[in-house]
Amino acid sequence: MRVEDEDGIRTVTFDRPEVKNAFTADVARELSEALETVSFEEFDAVVVTGDGDAFSAGGDIEAMAERDETARESYQRVRETLGRVAEAILTAPVPVVARVNGDAVGAGMSVVAACDFAYAVPDARFAASFVNVGLVPDAGATVTLPELVGLRAAKELAFTGKLVSADRAAELNLVNEVVDADELDDVVDETVHTLASRPTETLALAKEAIHANLGRPWRDGLEREAQAQTLAYDTDAHEEGVSAFLEKRRPNFD
Repeated sequence: MRVEDEDGIRTVTFDRPEVKNAFTADVARELSEALETVSFEEFDAVVVTGDGDAFSAGGDIEAMAERDETARESYQRVRETLGRVAEAILTAPVPVVARVNGDAVGAGMSVVAACDFAYAVPDARFAASFVNVGLVPDAGATVTLPELVGLRAAKELAFTGKLVSADRAAELNLVNEVVDADELDDVVDETVHTLASRPTETLALAKEAIHANLGRPWRDGLEREAQAQTLAYDTDAHEEGVSAFLEKRRPNFD
């Protein structure tokens, strides 16, 4: 994880391009810490992006295959890593902008959904791919997706795990706008500088109020999400999904 601060803007970059910026527990902790140490007195906005040609390909499947933990350990890890990421984005006292430079899959898509703004290049693809390895959407997606895209579309994404185009993501409100790759930096810069021109404490209060007034308490949602994911980790479907991925074959969930 690379963290750079300049002129009141913190840029956080997933920097594992050799594995398409796949998530690990360490990546989740580093992202959370980068957001939790932001204050509106010092910063105006945070930009989250990826190195290389992907935003983030989601969870590191090889790391999943090596995991050996009890249900309680699994619950604690999910809540303290991926749940912490969502909480850090949702409670960040400044706007968080996703600069989606490529595919955002699994937890990568969840991060995009949790951010306050998102701009994507035309060839970026999105998927709640958790179901493909027998898992429940995490990193806040069970909370944020229904609010962003609507209940029916959220179920379609979560239940099928299918890839959708950047244009479709914009139609679903998962991203604000699809931007040509050579214009992405300019559009993100324009957004963060617009935000920087606004009263940062007011934005912090507005963000907190907006989230507090949603139809469901998202803290409760994160709790339920971690519980569901703990159960999912112990299923045959998860084992089959991981095995199929590593063996480069289609999973058989029958």
